[in-house]
Amino acid sequence: MIFKQKNNEKINVKDEVLSGLTVALALVPEAVAFAFVAGVQPLVGLYAAFIVGFITSILGGRPGMISGATGGLAVVMVELVAKYGVEYLFAAVVVMGIIQIIIGLLKLGKFVRLIPHPVMLGFVNGLAIVIFIAQLNQFKIPSDNGTMKWMTGSQLWIMLGMVLLTMAISYFMPKLTKAVPAPLVAIVVVSLLVNGLGIDTRTVGDIASVGGGLPQFHMPQIPVSLQTLKIVLPYSIIFAAVGLIESLMTLTLVDEITDTRGRGNKECIGQGIANFITGFFGGMGGCAMIGQSMININSGGRKRLSGLSASLFLLGFVLFGSKLIEKIPLAALVGVMFMVVIATFEWASFRIMRNIPVSDAFVIVLVSVVTVFTDLAIAVATGVIVSALVFAWKKGKKIDVNSFVDENGVKVYEIRGAVFFGSARNFIEAFDIKNDTKEVIIDFKHARVFDHSGIESINSLTEKYKNSGKKLHLRHLSTECYQLIKDSEKILEVNIIKDPKYHVAVNDLA
Repeated sequence: MIFKQKNNEKINVKDEVLSGLTVALALVPEAVAFAFVAGVQPLVGLYAAFIVGFITSILGGRPGMISGATGGLAVVMVELVAKYGVEYLFAAVVVMGIIQIIIGLLKLGKFVRLIPHPVMLGFVNGLAIVIFIAQLNQFKIPSDNGTMKWMTGSQLWIMLGMVLLTMAISYFMPKLTKAVPAPLVAIVVVSLLVNGLGIDTRTVGDIASVGGGLPQFHMPQIPVSLQTLKIVLPYSIIFAAVGLIESLMTLTLVDEITDTRGRGNKECIGQGIANFITGFFGGMGGCAMIGQSMININSGGRKRLSGLSASLFLLGFVLFGSKLIEKIPLAALVGVMFMVVIATFEWASFRIMRNIPVSDAFVIVLVSVVTVFTDLAIAVATGVIVSALVFAWKKGKKIDVNSFVDENGVKVYEIRGAVFFGSARNFIEAFDIKNDTKEVIIDFKHARVFDHSGIESINSLTEKYKNSGKKLHLRHLSTECYQLIKDSEKILEVNIIKDPKYHVAVNDLA
């Protein structure tokens, strides 16, 4: 069944709904697992997956992207829960939502475009590795002393066999037909096989019961005081940062895959509203899920209907279908997630390593490693900082200073490049003050002064020429730079040659 939207875009209802069903089946164990990581009850993760997924599907800025409880948030939530309890987590999620709404209203989501491509590749590869490692926990079983141990013997081989069967169906099914999402077929086939033949393997029910009622309004039971805010606010800021970075980068990835464009600021607001509401209904909060988003896209889900369907199916499982969901073998879901890992990982990054600068290759590996061992926000921030420093270093080395004596016997220095903190030292060292003529001209026609360090380097030169008894002229300086130089008491005697305006400096240089 196909409908048309107001903009005449077609919606394939069957593909959207079936894709949503596939995503919902994969969401159940993920939400339960992430709830355990965060140290809360399974329903706290399931409610978050439903509420966040439902609201962002309506209000978010990226149709087809799936949101819910995530591992990236769970690992930074566990400390708050362990120290202060789950009620403080609910309050932190509410404040997290407020912060995200403010970021969206201030239109700060656009700054995701400043994230370099090597950081994006590292993020994708690191997240794929994190998803893979998370699935390995399903190969562990409780031991007699209460700890978890690795599967062995027939139990391990059965698990591996079911995983490989799921992956094989997911891989070959699209070659036969795309009428039904391959991951959904794989889950159904393996579930029927295991339950029909009575094969002894772990199921969703072995992790926890997924049954429950509707989410109920719940005010966080914590003291309303400044001390409480001091506890909650730092965590909320971290939650908001991790959630938005993961969401906006997943949005960018989905944009590239679908050749469409999402709206980052709208996604920030949508995520914020979802988390604000989730905190009042006993949920652990959430953000975009790259694994489930890839399942959705690969299964044919492109519109908001797929996300709405996934959240409603998930709620249906919690309310009515928990017994059936609990019979799904974990091996089937692990197999689906392994296919997600294969599809998510940028295998081309191995090939391009030999053809890109060493610094870019280093950033890819660095972000991947930091993502695995810390969290997404730290990894992306590290990658952006390293990329910025590399850029500044390279840009700083590229400043060219060409000097000659004109027909009037005046030494002229022509500057080409960017004058900023990275090039300030090379800029100053290019001048031969001692041996220069009595009058010197510095021409900035082909240069740009970007920051206060650039201004200070000019001030330093003018001071040195003044102390040497020589007259310095500055030509083709921007309006902002001209104003700063002219108003400086140290260099009042410097003659500014007024040329046609060449607007170079931006924003507040001082």
